[in-house]
Amino acid sequence: MRRYILLFITLACTQGFAQQRPQYTQYIFNNYLLNPALSGIENYTDFKAGFRKQWAGINGAPQTTFAAAHWSLGSDYLWRNPLSLPEKGNDPMSDNYMQNYTASPAHHGVGAMVILDKAGPLTRLDAHLTYAYHLQLGGTLNLAVGVAAGITRFGLDASQLKLEEEGDPALNNTIITQFKPDLAMGLWLYGARFFAGASVQQILPQTLAFTDAPGFTSGKAIPHGFATVGYKLFIDDEISFIPSVMVKYVRPTPLSFDANVKFSFKDRFWLGGSYRLNDSYAGLAGFNFSKLINLTYSYDFTTSTINRVSYGSHEIVLGIQLNNVYQAVSKMSMW
Repeated sequence: MRRYILLFITLACTQGFAQQRPQYTQYIFNNYLLNPALSGIENYTDFKAGFRKQWAGINGAPQTTFAAAHWSLGSDYLWRNPLSLPEKGNDPMSDNYMQNYTASPAHHGVGAMVILDKAGPLTRLDAHLTYAYHLQLGGTLNLAVGVAAGITRFGLDASQLKLEEEGDPALNNTIITQFKPDLAMGLWLYGARFFAGASVQQILPQTLAFTDAPGFTSGKAIPHGFATVGYKLFIDDEISFIPSVMVKYVRPTPLSFDANVKFSFKDRFWLGGSYRLNDSYAGLAGFNFSKLINLTYSYDFTTSTINRVSYGSHEIVLGIQLNNVYQAVSKMSMW
């Protein structure tokens, strides 16, 4: 029994569990969680808090809680990027706006995020500060370069481990808590209609294990790579259409592919859908209550064999725009 308990608490942080970061269905509306280059992309302080319950119906299934905020430094007006929403007195979503679009002035952005992820007896708490610099490329494009640095706390609740023998000595060498430094970097290219980005999380090589017993300390943190691209189209003056895709790579697992589409109606209400290859379909909806608050919700219909015991996954996100001096409508953007 000792060997099997040690094997479990070690594999929890090894390549056998290569998906070490939380998964988000609404990543496309808050890409800041995946790419620090989005720090300060808007005129206001963009705050979001969310909760995801994955695979409802399964005891100990992953659940994630997060809070994040980012803002630009300086007082320069930042031109609305393709996925921002209108400001008071005009409609920057119109074709005329797109034809006269110019890049935002070069500027700095900063932010912070806290993410708590729990799966069974394992917990992970990430706290990061972010920075980005937004360059002007020609007259209509910006390129942002960003970095996130912070610390990660890994925890194991040994009381949740089910043992055949009470007080099994297998737990004598268990490491309940450990802290590791963390680093991420990203790029984000954006203009009037187009956006594309790439980022890498968990860049720093780290050894991870929940025991110091010989032979069970080979776990490690694995880099996670993300690439995203999308384009804004118009059906008419009141309805916009935004298709996008994201590719995720976590060695040694296969590539993960997400396709997303969003229909926005008068930039007040939107509906969307998402597909994750060999995993799930999702329905998404959101509403802008005011220039301050918006709320979004998604539900995943699992297509893998997990659907035999799971009721799908739920995710809800509350958005708040602080210091909104230009009175932009609460955004339902891809970030």
